Parts: sequence; structure tokens; C-alpha cells
Amino acid sequence: MDRKGGAGAPLQDDGVLGAALAAAGDLAYVWDLTDDRIAWAGQVHEIFGRNAEHAVGNGESFIERINAEDLARRLKVLNEHLSTGAVYDCEYRIRRDDGSFIWVHDRGGATLQRDGDPLRLSGTLRVITRRKQAESLLEHRANFDELTGHLNKARLREALQSALAYNQRYKVSGGYLAIGLDKLSMINDGYGHETADAVIIAAGQRVERCLRVTDVIGRIGGDRFGVVLAQCDEAGLARTAEKILEVFRAAPLETAAGPVRLTVSVGGVAIPGFIRTAQDAMTGAESALQDAKAAGRNCFVPYEMSAEQRDRQRRNIEIGEGVLRALEDDRIVLAYQPVVCARSRETRYYETLLRMYDENGGLRSAGEFVPVLEKLGLIRLLDLRALELAARDLRRHPDVSLAVNVSSMTVIDPSWMRTLVSLVKGGRSLAERLTVEITETAALEDFDVTARFISNVRDLGCKVALDDFGSGYTSFRHMKSLTVDVVKIDGAFVTDIARNPDNQLFVRTLLGLADGFGLKTVAECIESEEDARILAEEGADFLQGWHLGRPDVAPAWRKPPV
Repeated sequence: MDRKGGAGAPLQDDGVLGAALAAAGDLAYVWDLTDDRIAWAGQVHEIFGRNAEHAVGNGESFIERINAEDLARRLKVLNEHLSTGAVYDCEYRIRRDDGSFIWVHDRGGATLQRDGDPLRLSGTLRVITRRKQAESLLEHRANFDELTGHLNKARLREALQSALAYNQRYKVSGGYLAIGLDKLSMINDGYGHETADAVIIAAGQRVERCLRVTDVIGRIGGDRFGVVLAQCDEAGLARTAEKILEVFRAAPLETAAGPVRLTVSVGGVAIPGFIRTAQDAMTGAESALQDAKAAGRNCFVPYEMSAEQRDRQRRNIEIGEGVLRALEDDRIVLAYQPVVCARSRETRYYETLLRMYDENGGLRSAGEFVPVLEKLGLIRLLDLRALELAARDLRRHPDVSLAVNVSSMTVIDPSWMRTLVSLVKGGRSLAERLTVEITETAALEDFDVTARFISNVRDLGCKVALDDFGSGYTSFRHMKSLTVDVVKIDGAFVTDIARNPDNQLFVRTLLGLADGFGLKTVAECIESEEDARILAEEGADFLQGWHLGRPDVAPAWRKPPV
């Protein structure tokens, strides 16, 4: 592609290039940087418009076509390519003759002169507008409720957690409201689904008009909305709730079927107070909402903790502070439990389990602090430390494979994924020896988010295991979409399997389901040789449990040679 035509002229080719470009819908170009001329090969009008063939013959005219929002990113990629030799691969928008923009994928490389200065840039442009539109739609669906356009439950929970963190840091008050539409089922039965949907949309818009620009609204269920009030005291929380109640009392909602009278019930919780996580705030507001409905609906009820709840929360906060000190003092460690082949009993890999040394040197099991950390919203810190410790072991012991557990909160935590990417970068062998375990119930909590998380983990070369399989009743569709590598049979169905025919039948069904999807299986909680024999005969691939090896913070393979 050293041959070049005049400004905007097509490249000369032997017919093969032209046919290939026409079939792919691509454009090839050679940009002569010494005299700033661009020559094209392919259907120029397909990208730039019918009158553009001679209007994009130099760099200045071409750059004028690039969307201003994308120029900086493209320039950065190009400069990195010219200065370091990094791949020049960029996506940006180009303006056509009619003023519309299309997305293109630009990939190429520079030819350098002997002194290192760039002589020309050659590459191809491919139209990717449809893919970008599909990605945008998927991103929108992952963040927003499809019916109302408000945030979905997962994103609202993130906004609430951010508000909590802000309020805790700067010692300011805020609140969260759960708003339920009263007797929506009667509207659905009397007017039909379309009118009920119209009522939900109109109700969301009416609530939104009652809020400040700093407040956040989301849909948390079929007939419920949630509102995050970033900065307001308890009196302000009540005033906002009463304002919402009054706007629904004042006038009916207009729908295609005519005006529809609707009232709402509201439950609210002040934050932070004793609230430490978004889930706690949502649970408290939902409890207050149910109290409002029980009180006759069309009213506001604030959430109040009982004395017993306050004492329990105080104890939880003390435990959380103790774990944070342990993280700072490097007293969080891993225990390693072997997962063995069902037939040979050879160890295939180790599941890593969190342990904590207290300030007196005593070793604490995960059950003593992990549930509390989950309630306090701090579990992501432990998941991150567990990943770092496991990666360190994998680097030091190339013959060992490990599994780490992640919580549902970690699945939506970009910092954990960034850490994983940095730890396995340039070390495919490390990734191949790492399995990431996520519980089935956590996977079903926000299925679409979990599916993307699993896909990203597997793209890095790691395996993914679905833990507690059978506890969440995963459907066939879910099993197919999650694309995990391993399923771990919930220990509740394995315990006492030798004397429980119901458990035997259920485990046999789960193993058959996993086998049908080509998945490896692990049977957990093996407590006797009889349990191990039955599970092996039923077709489990791997076994795990105290009968086969207890969690050990100092397994033989980690001990330095004498």
C-alpha cells in the first residue's frame, strides 16, 4: 500500500483488494504525512457520503469529520503508536455529508523514515454503528429500568451506597424512601396491563417532579420506587414524603383509558445513623413501607430500630472496626481446603477460606466476621485481600491451583476486576490456575450483571465456579447463559446423603443437569467415606469436605524447605 493517488483519489489495486473491501464494507487508506494527502480504496461514499470522495483528501479535512468528543482519545492512541509502537486501534465517530454520525473502527500502523519520523499511516476503517447501538442498548438495560427509564434496583443501590459513604465521611444526614403504589393490582385487573404500565410511568414522573436535582430515583420493583435523598435531616425526609403523598392525593393520573386515581404509601429511613450499607437502608425502608400499608395506606411511616437492633448494630460495628484493624496489621490470612478427584482422591486444587488472627493471636474463622462484614458493606475489602493473597501464592508456587470466593457486592465492584486484570496480566499460567467462586443465590440477585462479570473473568483465562448449586433453583436458561466451568453441589444436599433418599434423588438430578451442560461438579461437605463413595458413584467429578482434608493455614506446600 505504498502506492498513492491524488488528494482523495482511490488507491490503485489489482482488483483483489477492491473486491475484498467491497465485500467487507471497509475502507483502506494511506495517509502521506509529508505532503498531507490521503488516498482511499473502497466505497468512500458508504462512510462519508456520496459527495465526499474528493472532500476528505487530506488530514485537515478528515479530522474535521471526526466528532469533537472523540478527537482527544484518537489523538492519544495515535501518539502512543508513533512514540512507543503500541497498536493503533481506535473507535470514533465520523460525520457524513448529511450531518449524521457513524461509528468506525480504525486500525493501522505507521511507516517510519530512517530518522524515526513517521512517513505515512496506513490502515482500514470499518463501520461499527450497529454494534455500538447494540452495546449502548445493553448498557442502558444494565443500568436503567426498561419501562420507566429510571435507575434499576442495582444502580439505585450503588447510588445509595455512595450517598451513605459521603454522609459518613462528612458527617451529614440524608435519607432513603421506599414508595409503593397502592392497589396497583386492582388497576391492572380493571384496566389491563397497558394502563397499569402507563400508571407506573406517570407515577414515577410525578415522584420525580417532587425531588431536588441532587436526589436520585429508581424503580425497585413492579409497584415500588426508591428515592435517595443525599442531604436532608429527618424533618426534611418527612416533608419530602408528605409532598409526594399530597401530589398523588391532589389529582388523578392521566392515561389513555382516562384519569386514574392512585395513592401511594411511603416508608423512609434516615442515613447514616446506625445504617451502614445500602442493603440495610433498603430493608429498613421496605419494613417501614409495609407498616404504612398496614396502617391503612396513603401515609408515611419512618423506620425506627428497636433497642435490640441497635445493640446488635453496635456489636457489628465493633466487629467491623476490628476487621479493618486486622487488614491494616496484615492479620487476615487464608486457609486452604483441598478439592480432590472423586476417583483417585488426588488433590486438584485448594479452595481458599478467610481467617483472621485477633489481637491476642487467636485464629478466627470466617463465620465469626464475614456475615457482619457483608451487612456493613465492607466485604469487598476482604474479597480484594483474598484475591491478592491467592495471587501471591500462585506466583510463588507454580504447581498449585487455587479458588477464591467473591460476594455479590464484589461482582459489581470495578476495583476488584481491575485488580484481577493487573494480577494476571502477562501471566496466563497464573490465570489458568485460578478459579473464582460465586454463590448461586448471589448470581441470581442481579443476573445480567453477574453474567457480564463471569464473562470478563473467563476472558482473562480464569475458571468460574457456581457455589451452593441447588440452593437458588437456577433455571436451564440461567445455566446456559452463565457459562461457568464448575458447579459445586450445595452441602445441605450432601450432608447425610447415605441415609436420606430425598437428598440422593436431588443430588442425582443436579449432577445430571450439570453433566448435560458439560460442567465439572464438586460435591461439598463430605464427612464420611460412605458419603464420598456414593457421590463418586453418582458421577461427581470432585469432592471436598473435612473427611478429605480440613482447612489449613499452613499446608505442606506453603512451608519453606528445611
